[in-house]
Amino acid sequence: MASTLRSNYVPIFVMLPLGVVNVNNVFEDPETLEKQLKKLKEIGVDGIMVDVWWGLIENKGPKQYEWAAYRSLFELVVKIGLKIQAIMSFHQCGGNVGDIVTIPLPKWVLAIGDKVPDIFYTNRSGTRNPEYLSLGVDNENLFQGRTPVQIYSDYMKSFKNAMADIFEAGHITDVEVGLGPAGELRYSSYPETQGWKFPGIGEFQCYDKYLKADFKAAATKAGHPEWDLPDNAGTYNDTPGDTEFFATNGTYRTEKGKSFLTWYSNKLIEHGDQILEEANKVFNGTKTRLAAKVSGIHWWFNDQSHAAELTAGYYNLDDRDGYRPLARMLTRHYGTLDFTCLEMKDSEQPETAKSGPQELVQQAKWGQQRRRTQTEDVRIDLPSPVRGFIHNGKLQSVCIICEENAC
Repeated sequence: MASTLRSNYVPIFVMLPLGVVNVNNVFEDPETLEKQLKKLKEIGVDGIMVDVWWGLIENKGPKQYEWAAYRSLFELVVKIGLKIQAIMSFHQCGGNVGDIVTIPLPKWVLAIGDKVPDIFYTNRSGTRNPEYLSLGVDNENLFQGRTPVQIYSDYMKSFKNAMADIFEAGHITDVEVGLGPAGELRYSSYPETQGWKFPGIGEFQCYDKYLKADFKAAATKAGHPEWDLPDNAGTYNDTPGDTEFFATNGTYRTEKGKSFLTWYSNKLIEHGDQILEEANKVFNGTKTRLAAKVSGIHWWFNDQSHAAELTAGYYNLDDRDGYRPLARMLTRHYGTLDFTCLEMKDSEQPETAKSGPQELVQQAKWGQQRRRTQTEDVRIDLPSPVRGFIHNGKLQSVCIICEENAC
């Protein structure tokens, strides 16, 4: 009986405040945090999750890493007896749901963006989003002799070296690799900073010159050099029916639309695949697991177009599973899926949004199961947002997001 209970045990983690290390890269209130961590330990919490912000650590210049504040934080967590889930946060803090702190990308990266604005995701109207580098420049040598993939790899190597003894002792159980806005493997399709409001369908984010050129090359290879990126997919706060692209029997159902959506979603998977490959090289031999976060885009899930998922890069339709390819990619890297919206219920969502968070969670979990014939229901009844870590269809751990944090 005891062994059965242990095998079914799901560790509980709690997300630390976004600014626990402040915008000046200072761990400014260790005394208060120590009291809070002790309380968490007393009530049986297993560990904490924390963003490790690229915009703080490498802000002063390329490879000028400053780990002292995070080193002090991690040592305190270890002293209390809690485990650590560390997020390699390569995105901007600020502009997403729950963000109460602003931490931009490193200033030297933003300076490059001033000269080459196409390094950022871009919508059809030409508006740039500086919260994450466009995957179109993943392998472009634009950053003082390095590509973004090399930058992310170097950062992870530096993190591993700075925390070598903590890794060796097994205190860092998971490293989540940030792969997009809000740390999620997706395009920046619904930015509040550009006026998006729930439940808008969002916009495709592939209009920088690098992704434009990539699509044109793909279309030409497919025998359609005349094809261009969509110009009929609406704007951030449209509904599917407002657009030609997502309407019933719209462009997304045509050969041209299918070709675009396949390219768009495949580029996202390639992006995650390449960076997780580097992460595996870095953390191989440690006692930590890799994870990647996928957004629970539940609005318009019950519309035939799944428009909000499509603009984010998840090519999911009623007759096409958009999450299984993501799961296969994660499996290649022995990665765990960090999925949002586990605590949500369909009945809590407005009918006009055609939301399906419960069905979405089941589909994402099933994609992680790989040939299993049964699935247990994943439901967590908690008042706070929850992120669940799912591996091969089994819930490995959950992270509770307090109200003052981002989800």
